[in-house]
Amino acid sequence: MEWILGLLSTLAIFAAALLILVFFHELGHFLAAKFFGMRVERFSLGFPPRIFGFKKGETDYCIGATPLGGYVKISGMIDESMDTEHLDEEPKPWEFRSKPVWQRIVVITAGVIFNMILAAIIYGGLAFSNGETKVQLDSVNEIYVAEGSLASQVGFQTGDRLVGVNGERVSYFNDLIAPEVMTSSTLQYIVERDGREATVTVADSLLDDIGQQGLISLANALPSKISNVQSGSPAEKAGLKAGDEITSINSQPVDYWVQAVELISSTEDSISLTINRQGEELSYELTTDANNKLGIYAPNPDSLFAIERFEYGFFESMGVGVERSNATVVGIVQGFSKMFSGDIAVRESLGGPVAIANITKEATDRGGWVGFWNITAFLSVTLAIMNILPIPVLDGGHLMFLIYEGITRREPSPKVRMWLQQIGFLLIIALFIFVTFNDIIRQFG
Repeated sequence: MEWILGLLSTLAIFAAALLILVFFHELGHFLAAKFFGMRVERFSLGFPPRIFGFKKGETDYCIGATPLGGYVKISGMIDESMDTEHLDEEPKPWEFRSKPVWQRIVVITAGVIFNMILAAIIYGGLAFSNGETKVQLDSVNEIYVAEGSLASQVGFQTGDRLVGVNGERVSYFNDLIAPEVMTSSTLQYIVERDGREATVTVADSLLDDIGQQGLISLANALPSKISNVQSGSPAEKAGLKAGDEITSINSQPVDYWVQAVELISSTEDSISLTINRQGEELSYELTTDANNKLGIYAPNPDSLFAIERFEYGFFESMGVGVERSNATVVGIVQGFSKMFSGDIAVRESLGGPVAIANITKEATDRGGWVGFWNITAFLSVTLAIMNILPIPVLDGGHLMFLIYEGITRREPSPKVRMWLQQIGFLLIIALFIFVTFNDIIRQFG
């Protein structure tokens, strides 16, 4: 029963995000078409068959049975419906084909533009309502790197102090793991090591692993200091207290929290701890619980690192929204370029409906409504980029035909357009099947 509720919750959250994205995308086409005097025959959320709706004026507003998308049907346009009956008649003033090329280009690109505007509004709204928290990098001391970990394979070493990325020193830890940084063509970190500056270059062969596992986080820099002790746990029974700093485990020196967790997890039953309590060294013998845990909690990063809080006014927050949207575009485009160049595996990086639904649910679970709106903004940018690709049946395909017409002063042959759109439609269906099966294999394989 629990997995059914989880599935329903995932579908509901994904459907809500998808509905918002599709509505705004199609609203862009709709408003642009209306503005230039074009007749809009249908505004549909979802594809046919039509389930229900209502007609107002010349437009049928409806819900389709196939939920993964939507469309606006504009009179006189060869679109996804492959309707060519109107071509036998003379163009009418309210038809798409009778308007100047520049107006048709605006209508075609309006959906993409509205998706970008939506992303900027969401990011800006989050900045206005929640502000932003950044960790000052100079307050983050040396990091711990576990032997054999991905960070170790990349070239990081225990004791490294992060100071910059891609040739530039940065002020905040957040800047080290920004999407546009992680997807850049060459990823290099600047560290201080043994009093000297060194460069750690991330090999392209490890990029897939970084996308799945992550690379570095503030957890790598947390000291081995206990923030709290669980009531009734082995640690409490032994006498450990909040504020105790673990200095050794089973006679092995310990300086970092991740290191302590690693040693505790690899030890069964009895564990020898040496702790520092206000300058006094104390030793303890503990026995882990059934889950091989002691019942101690990691230190709170907010109490250890310098946290800088940013509050934004309305107009300032909208500027932040535009900046984050642009950064998301750069990150996604760079990610696609790495896939096409073979630097990262397509099967591991490309996600379909199942993956997107799971990511949306996970983001909402972790961050609540803030997480939901963050992932929705990200997906809005992704939808904009995917739609502008020059593939027939997508907005980018229609734009390609219009650019050709604008340059040559003549329309592409309707037969050629129909042929190319059918090919494009088959390509989209094939891609949809591929990513869906890929999602299922990755999740259950």
